[in-house]
Amino acid sequence: MSRFYRFVNCRFHIDTNKINSRSTLPNMNLIHKWSDDQVINLIMSDIAQGEAIVGNNELRVSKAYSYIYSITIINNTNDLKVIKQIENIIFPNGANNNNQKNDVLIVFTALADESILITNDGASKSQPGGILGHRNELKNTVNVTIMTDEEAVILVREKIQIRDNSIRKVCQLTGESLPDWIGKD
Repeated sequence: MSRFYRFVNCRFHIDTNKINSRSTLPNMNLIHKWSDDQVINLIMSDIAQGEAIVGNNELRVSKAYSYIYSITIINNTNDLKVIKQIENIIFPNGANNNNQKNDVLIVFTALADESILITNDGASKSQPGGILGHRNELKNTVNVTIMTDEEAVILVREKIQIRDNSIRKVCQLTGESLPDWIGKD
């Protein structure tokens, strides 16, 4: 058994809009592969999973249930304060419907789980703000990181390169064999 870890210390939550049920999103396919290979942790919140299973799309429901999910727990008044801060940032006029309230809770759950939220919410002409449009303010105010799937792939690739280079140096110094997964992620 190797003493080296494949995990690059990245934990991601995916938003409902990144479920990738038909495997047509190349970046999400790579993110899923890394999760399967234990390079990263990939989960979704119970709120996002609940949104994903609505309707009669069996493929989407099956994909949603394939994820490990975290349960959104509001423990105290500080959590309520943070939720209100998130709501005020994303929806200055208040979350007016269930979808908006769910967006707030999805961001909160990623924050509570110390995860990066992968989403495309706000990445369209019809929704220029959304979560992505307010990510800098969310980062500065409540310290939650929001990314697109493309940005997540770039981050993980950087971390894989650092990991692989570090392990190569150790093996060069100690004479140990490289793990068989080096250079393959």
